[in-house]
Amino acid sequence: MFLFFLFIVDQIIAGAAGSSISPEQTFISSPEDSTTTLTCTYDDSARDLHWYQQKPQSGPEFLLLIQKSTDYVKKAEQLDPRISIRLHKEEKKVDLEIFPAAVSDSALYYCAMEPTVTQNSNPLYKK
Repeated sequence: MFLFFLFIVDQIIAGAAGSSISPEQTFISSPEDSTTTLTCTYDDSARDLHWYQQKPQSGPEFLLLIQKSTDYVKKAEQLDPRISIRLHKEEKKVDLEIFPAAVSDSALYYCAMEPTVTQNSNPLYKK
């Protein structure tokens, strides 16, 4: 028996002016117990690449980031061991892999990049 679930991959933020990160596919359906790979393509300005997960009725939660220059990976404190990140520098792609996939993995997934820039570099709060 196959159970299917839906992933929606979207970009959370573009980086500095003119830079971008975007999902290769916006909807992915995978059979349970398979390897599911979510891929985003980024441009040269990316320094760190992030993945977030958003479940229904919740805000986005940080999963992983990878530093492009060193391949250092930072994981969420209680990251499910079925989730991993892979960087393909030559193709300018970053993958989020889930194995084995489960129906409970159904969620909205965001890829993001640093550096990010706001139009105003003033501090948000002044003391």
